[in-house]
Order: sequence, then C-alpha cells, then structure tokens
Amino acid sequence: MTIESCNFAGKKAIVRVDFNVPLNENGQITDDTRIRGALPTLKKVLADGGALIIMSHMGKPKGKVNPKFSLGQIKDAVAAALDAPVSFAPDCAKAQEAAAALKPGEVLLLENLRFYPEEEGKPAGIDKEDPAYEAAKKAVKESQKEFAKTLASYADYYIMDAFGTAHRKHASTAVIADYFDADHKMLGYLMEKEVKAVDNVLTNIEHPFTAIMGGSKVSTKIGIIENLMDKVDNLILCGGMTYTFARALGGNIGVSLCEEDKLDLALSIIEKAKAKGVNLVLGTDCVAGDDFKNDCNTQVVPVGNIPEGWEGLDAGPESRKLFAAAIEPAKTILWNGPAGVFEFDNFTGGSRAIADAIAVATKNGAFSLIGGGDSVACINKFGMADQVSYISTGGGALLEAIEGKELPGVAAIKG
Repeated sequence: MTIESCNFAGKKAIVRVDFNVPLNENGQITDDTRIRGALPTLKKVLADGGALIIMSHMGKPKGKVNPKFSLGQIKDAVAAALDAPVSFAPDCAKAQEAAAALKPGEVLLLENLRFYPEEEGKPAGIDKEDPAYEAAKKAVKESQKEFAKTLASYADYYIMDAFGTAHRKHASTAVIADYFDADHKMLGYLMEKEVKAVDNVLTNIEHPFTAIMGGSKVSTKIGIIENLMDKVDNLILCGGMTYTFARALGGNIGVSLCEEDKLDLALSIIEKAKAKGVNLVLGTDCVAGDDFKNDCNTQVVPVGNIPEGWEGLDAGPESRKLFAAAIEPAKTILWNGPAGVFEFDNFTGGSRAIADAIAVATKNGAFSLIGGGDSVACINKFGMADQVSYISTGGGALLEAIEGKELPGVAAIKG
C-alpha cells in the first residue's frame, strides 16, 4: 500500500514522525524543519477525512519521564502548522480513550515515546556494565512487543514517516508494523522521498559521482568511505579528519584534531583509493588559528606544516579549488560533513566553497544529496537550500543507508 493510493476517510491513522525539534530555554522551537517535512503526510490523512494520531520521541530521556522533553511543549506549534486543533495525550501508552473518541479531521498528539524504556528496548536506570543489565534488557525487549501492540491498537493504519529514526528497531519505528497487514501500513511522503534520494545516489548513479565526507573523525565514517569506494569517481575527505591524514603522511599538524590510533587506517584508505582508481581529494592547505574561537589570529599554511600551538580550522584557498574541480563536473553528488568549523563565521569559507560548487553542478543537471546534521546546517546557514536537489532529514539513518545497511523502519513496511 502507498500513501497516495490510500483513502483514510472515516479511518484513524497513527503516524510516526520525527518531531525531535530543537527548543530554546523557554521551550520554543528554534528550527521547525522537521515539522514542516511531515506536513504532506499528516495533511493527506486529514484531507481524506481521516483522524490523525501523531507519535514521536524528543531528546534522550532514557526511559524516564522528564518534563524537559515533553512533546506538550510543541502542541500549539503543531496545531498552527496543521491549521487544525490538536489534543494531547499525556501518557502515550494510556491513550486508548482519547484515540477511540477521535472524529474525522481531529488530531491527537501522544506524549514522548521514549518516556517508556520499551520504546528503545533498553532498560532504564541500569548501567550497561551492571551484571543485571542483560536480564533487564531481555525483559524490556519482551514488553516492547506489548508496548507496540498498544500503540497499534489506537488506529486502523500505520504510517512510518520518521526517516531520522528509520535505522532504529524501536517499538514505534519497526515493531509496531507487525500488527498491521500489508494493506494497512505504508511509508509517508517524506520517507518515500528519502528512500528514493538514497537510491539515486547508491543505485541509480550517473557518473562522475563525487562524494564529500567531512567531520572530525575518520573512524566514524570508515564504513561509509569503504562502501563508497566501489561507487565514486571522486572522494573528497575534509574537515577535522584532514589532519589525521596529514599526520599519517608525516606532516606537522600543530594542535589540530587528530586520531593518533587511526594513522594506519588513513594510509590504508589512501592505498585503497589508488587500487580502485578513485580520485581521493585531500586538502593541501588550511586556515590555521592560534585559538579555538572565531576572532583568533589566523594564517594560511600547508596542512602538513602547521606551526606548534596552531590548529587547522578550515580548508585553505588551494584546497577549495581542488574541491570545486572534483565537484563541478559531477553528475551525482553526496555531501556529508563540513570542511571546517563552520559554526564560526570566520571559518565558513571551505564549506561555502563546497556548497557553491554543488550549486553549480546541480544547476548543470547533477543530482545532489545533502545529509547529516552539519551539512544541512551549512546549507541552511548559507541560504542555499533551494540550490541543491535534496536535503535529507536523517543523520544516522542516511549514513547507515549509505553504508549499505538495511534500515529496520523501511524493512518493516516493505518486508
């Protein structure tokens, strides 16, 4: 069943969304991207004449009730976005009456799913090192099915539209699907778009394919890098991981970020790229600072010749040219991770150069997928969201999909 072909008239649909939105100290939403992303799915149910039950997690309450992570704080914002009144169930596992009373066109928002340890299937308040942990985990896993069954009992249809949590086998993202047959469970519009976008960069590849991997640690991206090696023509490695490579090649990197225990790994990536004929692009110069702050003193130096006490904070002008040369002719582009400490305005140049080159390529017909929180934050900071093909809402889910792993939240629907 697809969401487009389903008619929800007179029926109830429970929708797993990702409303884990950032809040300020007053409980106000500072970025409503995730709410806006779910609107087409939510509005389709209401427009058909169905009733809507919305469920999500927020933050990491670790299986305990914590008012700081209450979804009650965003009820009014959700109502405004839907242009419909929204009622609130203060306990997601005890909402039977509220769900039963829902009439067509009405909306019920459930309290944070993660207030229950059964959602994640992890015991609350027990350390992993505790001898009792495994037994407690087994018990929670058993009760996870009951929790999912309770959530399923509220509705006629289940819609999975939270790509950001699709890589988790949680009660609300995967287990719940067991209680709906194939005609009563489906992916939402956002999930459909996400799955299609990932397919575009992994299976429907148009060459040349350029992937840009940034971020601080090579160790967190190794699975992705290895999976991409068989697919890409150009692989740009930038950001903090630059200095692990520079150090592995015998350079002086001052006090720059470096994974000293991953130097051999860095060298093996260089060798693997050579063996597979992949054009591995590493920064040659950087903007170094004498302190980790926006207004520190700076100088442009080779990445392997950073003075003592200084650290690389952004890609330098020559590196930016190398990046653009590998990005602009590409027909498929994947960007995950910035080229520098873009949070500081004085160190946005490298990431901006990448964004500009992607915009040029996209204008020339390339398919460009931007994913991972920091890359998305970059594109939004530069006001360039409309100049790329697709911006993914899922950080970890996107990375696991790119690694070639099956996503439980997708598999639960597709079988």
